[in-house]
Amino acid sequence: MTDIGLEEGSGGEEMMKLLEESVLPHLEGGDLEVGLEEMDDGAAWELPDGNYLVFTTDTHVVKPLFFPGGDIGRLAVSGTVNDLAVMGADPKYLSSAIVVEEGFEREKIEKISRSMGETAEEAGVNIVTGDLKVVERGGLDGITVNTSGVGVAERLTRSSALEPGDRIVVSGDVGRHGMAVLVSRHDLDFSIESDVKPVNGLVEGLMEVDGVKSLKDPTRGGLAAALNEMADSSGVGIEISEEKIPLDSEVEGAGEVLGINPINLANEGRVVVGVESSSADEVMDVLRKSSLAPGAEVIGECKEKNPGKVLLETEIGTRRILRPPRGDPVPRIC
Repeated sequence: MTDIGLEEGSGGEEMMKLLEESVLPHLEGGDLEVGLEEMDDGAAWELPDGNYLVFTTDTHVVKPLFFPGGDIGRLAVSGTVNDLAVMGADPKYLSSAIVVEEGFEREKIEKISRSMGETAEEAGVNIVTGDLKVVERGGLDGITVNTSGVGVAERLTRSSALEPGDRIVVSGDVGRHGMAVLVSRHDLDFSIESDVKPVNGLVEGLMEVDGVKSLKDPTRGGLAAALNEMADSSGVGIEISEEKIPLDSEVEGAGEVLGINPINLANEGRVVVGVESSSADEVMDVLRKSSLAPGAEVIGECKEKNPGKVLLETEIGTRRILRPPRGDPVPRIC
């Protein structure tokens, strides 16, 4: 047995291997509509009225705690709201559990809590219960925030719902959150703000399009990890065009300097949409009308061949397999 490394929390291949070998075999998920086996953005079970109750949880350890465009409080609320939203749910209630280190500045915890409240109001949800623990000095790097949430869905938009012919749409430029945290952490000379925001309002519009089948929150591991999860769980191949992937020029430039591909970096205000081909234009209309979807693009299509794989057509016309990221280029980004 080996000790756990940072790369095993990255959302890529190493994390999935850790979960499959050391965590999931010891847990019983129960008889749910969506449970542990699906490894989706939340769990769901059917209610007597035919709707679904969706539940999710997330723990946040971002470093630094305050970064351009947000902080750990805004991140915590947005992340949980977004996990519910991409399951097709209308987020209703959140919990907040905070573990803080002895000596942590009271002013900072007040600022983080204020940010959580403001973001919850922005998303139209309430934080209704929680917990606070204090550990000894040196027992934690400042503060950790866990948020859990519940919502109700009329229909579920699970990762496994894709079929050949479906189109893949991304709601905006990718890699922005991970790069903003990275350049802030190392005080690099780039002007990049995180995209962190609740997207449930945007998803509400998407859910009105009948052809929308699958939604994914491309956080840890970025777009590359999200696409691989969708391809694997749906049993389809996904082919995407590199030139169609929307990128901010500053994010792209920072990636070139640092040798990091933005498609492997976390997003905290973006949605990957799987939609029937006949409804792709309608989805794009919804996205273009929203300020939450800057630069949305149709980036690819689902295929029968190469099930479980993602193929990237490069800008020079070659093709390669796009794997989920290995290692962790930016640990502690969410």
